[in-house]
Amino acid sequence: MKNRRLLLTAVLALAVLTDALAQSPYINKVYEYRPAPGQFVNKMPLYEEGDTEASMAAKATEAIANDNQEVISLGGFGGYVVFGFDHSVVNVPGAYDFQIDGNAFYSTSNPNSSGALGGSSEPGIVMVSRDVNGNGLPDDPWYELAGSEYYKTSTRHNYSLTYERSAPDHVPTPQGKTYADTTHVHWTSSEGEEGYIMQNVFNLQNYYPNWISENEITFTGTCLPGNAVDESGKGTYYVLYCFPWGYADNHPNGTTMSQFNIDWAVDADGYNVFLSRIDFVKVYTGINQQAGRLGETSTEVSGACDLHPTATTDLEDGIETIHNSKTISGQGSTIVNLNGQTVNDRWQKGIYISNGKKFIIQ
Repeated sequence: MKNRRLLLTAVLALAVLTDALAQSPYINKVYEYRPAPGQFVNKMPLYEEGDTEASMAAKATEAIANDNQEVISLGGFGGYVVFGFDHSVVNVPGAYDFQIDGNAFYSTSNPNSSGALGGSSEPGIVMVSRDVNGNGLPDDPWYELAGSEYYKTSTRHNYSLTYERSAPDHVPTPQGKTYADTTHVHWTSSEGEEGYIMQNVFNLQNYYPNWISENEITFTGTCLPGNAVDESGKGTYYVLYCFPWGYADNHPNGTTMSQFNIDWAVDADGYNVFLSRIDFVKVYTGINQQAGRLGETSTEVSGACDLHPTATTDLEDGIETIHNSKTISGQGSTIVNLNGQTVNDRWQKGIYISNGKKFIIQ
């Protein structure tokens, strides 16, 4: 009997080990691919006559899953992709949990000598979700990972942009040697703004997603301040400056600034939420801007990976918040912000850590 128990224990241990080894750290599936209009939409991935939302999601999977490292474009503000892994990504305390790759790079010929990091940075907002209902679909609540700009007054929350498909008889309005059509796709915002996604001479395909049947599409989310600066002063050399941390396609691949911590999660009201693990990731273009001949700012994604695919946890999800408070009961220990910097009693709105627990002040 003792030998049987030992054998059963060994078999179970082997099964657990086999499952752990079988888990891939890379994207397993793209569940949704719904870009906003943009200069690389219908090209990355390539739209072919008859494609549907399902077939385009499959093409996006082929591009960015399993470390394939091909690039998909999310188009202008709000355009998004939703993907998942073949396992839950565990929130490991004190560590970055996953990485998202794009095609950002630093400029080596920026005429501005300030030392600020910039080049091609097209920041995307990152959101995460748990498969709470267990149906294997991304239809549960989403939580934004609050990046470096989240609490700044220049960041607009619940911002909406509606894009209109051009009419079949639309007449292009070219301009100079750069634009084939400056009125290619009209857009309006929830704040009364309007403008166009301009068609440049380098990409002459339709910029509105061909497989989407609706003639208008609306996206809502967090809109970051513009990061494009015309360093030439004459429209010939734009630099897209990086935000410090917390956004996709914001810094080059392989840097810690392209990695993400599930501990940054907040709910729709900005309250910190503790998630012990996540099952789905959503990335959407976080800026609404036209950067001269560079075109619209459009986040690109080329892959993602779980930084610790064999990790496990027995923690439960939860939330802990503090409103308009300058004291913490049982304070006793050092209080730091999410950058690990010690803070004093001059509280500002934000997320802090004390005694191993996170809390928010607003």
